[in-house]
Amino acid sequence: MRAMGAEMAGAAGTSSNATRADARRERREGLARRERGVGRRAWVERRSGVGRRETMTRTRASDGRDAAEVGRAAADSFEPKYVRKPVPVYVMLPLNVVTNDGEVNDPEALERGLRALSEIGVEGVMIDVWWGIVERDGPRKYDWAAYREVIDMIKDAGLKVQAVMSFHACGANVGDVVEIPLPDWVLEAGKKDPDLFFTDQYGYRNPECISLWADNAATLAGRTPMNTYKDFMISFRNTFKAELGTTLTEIAVGCGPCGELRYPAYPENRFAQKASQWRFPGIGEFQCYDQRSLLSLSRAASEAGHIEWGGSGPHDTGGYNNLPFETGFFRYDGGSWDSEYGSFFLSWYSSELVNHGDRMLEMTKRVFDKRGVTLAIKCAGVHWWYNVRSHAAELTAGYFNTRAGEFVSERDGYAPIVRVCKKHGARLNFTCVEMHDSDHPWYCYCGPEGLLRQIRSACARFDVPFAGENALCRFDQAAYDKIIKNCAGEGNDEEMWREGTMLPPMACFTFLRFNAELFSPFAFESFRIFVQRMRDETGLLDTSIGDTSDEEASTEDVDEISSESRVQLGL
Repeated sequence: MRAMGAEMAGAAGTSSNATRADARRERREGLARRERGVGRRAWVERRSGVGRRETMTRTRASDGRDAAEVGRAAADSFEPKYVRKPVPVYVMLPLNVVTNDGEVNDPEALERGLRALSEIGVEGVMIDVWWGIVERDGPRKYDWAAYREVIDMIKDAGLKVQAVMSFHACGANVGDVVEIPLPDWVLEAGKKDPDLFFTDQYGYRNPECISLWADNAATLAGRTPMNTYKDFMISFRNTFKAELGTTLTEIAVGCGPCGELRYPAYPENRFAQKASQWRFPGIGEFQCYDQRSLLSLSRAASEAGHIEWGGSGPHDTGGYNNLPFETGFFRYDGGSWDSEYGSFFLSWYSSELVNHGDRMLEMTKRVFDKRGVTLAIKCAGVHWWYNVRSHAAELTAGYFNTRAGEFVSERDGYAPIVRVCKKHGARLNFTCVEMHDSDHPWYCYCGPEGLLRQIRSACARFDVPFAGENALCRFDQAAYDKIIKNCAGEGNDEEMWREGTMLPPMACFTFLRFNAELFSPFAFESFRIFVQRMRDETGLLDTSIGDTSDEEASTEDVDEISSESRVQLGL
């Protein structure tokens, strides 16, 4: 933040009964208009009357201005009407915008940055509301002072807020440049009850977030984790009730590591050197070896008629940094994932995750009901090994997403999560929006483009709003072009959107991240142009000229446009 301070100085969708041919024709006409150079400014001038080439009425305003001057002023102040509004741009604030001891980090630089973002047309910002900071002093001892100061700054800058209820620690994942642990009293509870945390096959307890199998265990000073999360959000709601629905427009509830609905299958843990060290493109590990998870697995195995499947997770999965073909479980052909046992285990493992997301959204919905905010959850962009049959890295993260095998049918591992979002009226946030498959080594079989399309298609089929983020902080043109293309969607045929064959526009896009590099002269100028392009290229303007009879009825003398006006108007 201090370094940053030094650096700074759409036609409404085609109606449901419209034919696909009409939609294709409209798209062709739109492209043709763009190719002819009929841009936003030209259209605004036409709507305001400035760009007419035919005979023009000369009138005098009360201040002596003629029609050309009035027209130019109208063009400058004209607010275009959208059939489909542009995709709004948000920016993620620094992870440590509030310090671990509850102070605003470099408030002067933050305030300047917020105003700069507002001036270039950014809609708002995303902020992590850290459990480990707000409730650091003890159970139900909430310190909102620094967050109040930050949100007041955001409001004064005219920006909106996407607030993430961050019930996880920071420091164990890609991009985590600071360490923000869970509250000390939670970590102490974990010492008394080690099964409070996710556990891998080697017995490593991950203190990044509380295990979903402990959701309803009264282990936190007499409260369950679910009740603790609920009390935290009620306190947030009561503290910022005046901003809910106006400044605070979205509440994203954290459901796991990085605030994402997933298992901590690939922790980097740079701040815990004794911990397992995952590195890309390792397949990760299943996180189901605490006593509560094993009890759940045992019950599921008994119900399936195979009690022998309930003792532990798969025995042939390798380790964090193995590759799929090095393991018996994940290998492409003949792997254990493609078996009756594999189907049972993966179904149980993924269902437990989906059920956790359902519980979290249900609770969040009750807390913020009728408060005018959009609810959201995040899914992880586990794109490595996406282009192999087993989708190994996704499986350990909790997404049962595979191609068809000899026994296992093709599975859409994200549709169940989208259904949960539909049930609770929530939007789904996802990353990888800037990525090309070719950005990654070929031997990792990465598929961020296919993964993004798959999840967006599921959201389209279930009519769930989709919000995007970039996975890595990039300022290059290729990344911006990819983001704009993805945000804009495909065509305007609502029927094809519902079928999932074409993709609708995104609900919003959040840029990672507000930092010193963003506010360097070159990067900020390129970002400003990107924000402008998002306005110009992701919305759909109302191109109907409208009725001008009232305007023409008030005219007096009719003259040709003067040569001076023609020069000014570029005619």
